[in-house]
Amino acid sequence: MSTVSSPSGCTNFKLRQLTRRVSQHYDHHLALAGLKTTQYSLLSHIAKLGPLAPGELARRMALDASTLTRNLQPLVAAGWVVVGEGVNARSRLLTLTEAGREVRQLAQRHWKAAQLELNDLLGPATVAGLHVLLDQALAAFEPETCNE
Repeated sequence: MSTVSSPSGCTNFKLRQLTRRVSQHYDHHLALAGLKTTQYSLLSHIAKLGPLAPGELARRMALDASTLTRNLQPLVAAGWVVVGEGVNARSRLLTLTEAGREVRQLAQRHWKAAQLELNDLLGPATVAGLHVLLDQALAAFEPETCNE
């Protein structure tokens, strides 16, 4: 018979502490490609989903528009992302440039090294269990959808 103990301490603090450490770990590896984890994530999402509207990217990444705009600026300035015309004069589409694809491909190798190192550090079973818990927690924050 197992007993479940009550949570102790501040969940927000513990999560932020963990995410800071994990982000530092990935940032250390991705710096070898000249990127931060936020930049790699944006490039990867645009590569996978693009071309797409900034609002759609923000929605898919659960970012607010101002955060997305601020994080996109260095990628556009570096020539890795283009903000082009959308379906009408008021819309825009984000697209990776060839240089953006190349830097993402280089960074992907460093991301993979970070991922494998983290798996070794924590153990694959712990990482898999963490993913399950995180997915469950994220789902709990999603608004319910109704099927009519």
